[in-house]
Amino acid sequence: MLFEALTLQLGYNATLVAIGATLLGVSAGVTGTFLFLRKRALVSDAVSHATLPGVCVAFILMAMLGGDGRNLVGLLLGSAVSAGIGLWCLNWLTRNTRLAEDAAIGAVLSVFFGFGIVLLTVIQTLGVGRQAGLEGFLLGSTSGMLWADALVIAGGGAVTLFLILLLRRPMTLVAFDPEYAAARGLPVDRIDLAMMGLVMAVTVVGLKIVGLILIVALLIIPAVTARFWTERSDHVVLLAGLTGGISAYLGAAISASAPNLPTGPIIVLMSFALFALSMLLAPNRGVLAAILRYVRFQRRVHVRQGLLALSQGQPIYEKLTLRLLNRAGLVRLDGVATDTGRARAAKALRDEKRWEVVRSDQAHEAAAALYDGLREIETVLTRDQIDEIDRRIGGPKEVPA
Repeated sequence: MLFEALTLQLGYNATLVAIGATLLGVSAGVTGTFLFLRKRALVSDAVSHATLPGVCVAFILMAMLGGDGRNLVGLLLGSAVSAGIGLWCLNWLTRNTRLAEDAAIGAVLSVFFGFGIVLLTVIQTLGVGRQAGLEGFLLGSTSGMLWADALVIAGGGAVTLFLILLLRRPMTLVAFDPEYAAARGLPVDRIDLAMMGLVMAVTVVGLKIVGLILIVALLIIPAVTARFWTERSDHVVLLAGLTGGISAYLGAAISASAPNLPTGPIIVLMSFALFALSMLLAPNRGVLAAILRYVRFQRRVHVRQGLLALSQGQPIYEKLTLRLLNRAGLVRLDGVATDTGRARAAKALRDEKRWEVVRSDQAHEAAAALYDGLREIETVLTRDQIDEIDRRIGGPKEVPA
């Protein structure tokens, strides 16, 4: 079943869901990257929760006018209006009161979501609302998705992605340095508003698949995952889109292969799985890479301390230090230094004396700031500078190898 779901062989509805979810995941990952870089990740949470009253009001209006209250286009339009009002309230509170942004987010999120829950409860008591299925907008619901629904979701995701491609440069500049962007003459407020509008668009489009509670995960987790793998913003955008698309596709396929599993939560769990793998395995920022760097650092410390001990005729009691020195051919197993070990030990001691001069001389202040007890002095000073320090220290300029 899972293989058939991954290869789009489980039927019409499952294929629609997979394609729509994939496009949504790509657009959400790319959009969320700018929100993440702007350090406004929680804004997406406020926007998503602000959509619920709009969904409920749109359903009531369509039902009162004799239409199909569950029409997806109408529900999404209602959610967009509600989310826009919530975003306006958030910006107004942040700019015109002394509330910090996180406090304003908490206020908007709780009030709009509470109002939406009240409306949802009222709708369920109405005769036309008993089978409305609006609770599916909380956690997402893809059962019974129609071709028109899939077109709306896929089309909305594609349009959002296109707009991001047009605005990516100014949004990147504002995300990293809004003061510099303002100095360059860019309308920072308008760009911020456009960024929030794109977040709102992705949130509205993703209500049917992921739901308003979980859409924030699809906006933020792919961007955080991509950040583990690269330092370049354009690469983060691409990787976030790829991660979001893969998560959504895998989540939709797993959900289709096991009908009792909800699509939205499975997509979020797939996003988390990719995040966890990246956190562990990323070559520069991952946990394993950090552990390896720490182990290498500890070994360098042991070797350095062991060489200094040898240079002063002190015995080496630490077994790890002795083992590392022996492996490098610097000492025998009984702790007696080899010829190479004696030469390296003498150089280590002389380098320490050189560093003492550097750290006490104002002329070498910049070089002294780089001292960490392990750095080779040749990587910081020129040969002429080292010779001058050797003349001040006295003794041989070079330690025989």
